[in-house]
Amino acid sequence: MLQNPLQREEGFRLLVNVYKKRLYWHIRGLVLLHDDADDVLQNTFIKVFRNIGKFRADSALYTWMFRIATNESLSFLKSAAKKTNMSLELVQQERIRNLKSDPYFDGDELELSLQEAIVTLPERQQMVFRMKYFQDMKYEEMSELLGTSVGSLKASYHHARKKIEERIMKNAEG
Repeated sequence: MLQNPLQREEGFRLLVNVYKKRLYWHIRGLVLLHDDADDVLQNTFIKVFRNIGKFRADSALYTWMFRIATNESLSFLKSAAKKTNMSLELVQQERIRNLKSDPYFDGDELELSLQEAIVTLPERQQMVFRMKYFQDMKYEEMSELLGTSVGSLKASYHHARKKIEERIMKNAEG
């Protein structure tokens, strides 16, 4: 770890510039709203900065940062659920309703319908679906990030896609 504060600050600034966009979109996929994603991203980088000295390099730097971002996002959502005395699923459904008024959301009704279907999935399937569908991640990269086998990820994605298709078709009929 760099001992010189100026070098450390410059190194951290470079780290932020390299990874902020990718981490933002991962976080945004979980918390949905732009302002909240910005807050969680900032908290993620604060944790990265404070803990970079503890990084053991037994995984890629992005993998370590991705896990911090994921944990920060899930903690944010669980905290929101606790504050409102609502289940995590209800909090996410409320966030989807608020998505329409988010000035940074440029989706249409089909996108909202997709988001509504995604939040009904178990947490792992949500994450796998978002990583594959929205971020076009390869299964091998997802396997490293999530610590799960490629086969398991393929199965999760398949089940998630099937459930989402069924839900969207059901909503379109009704």
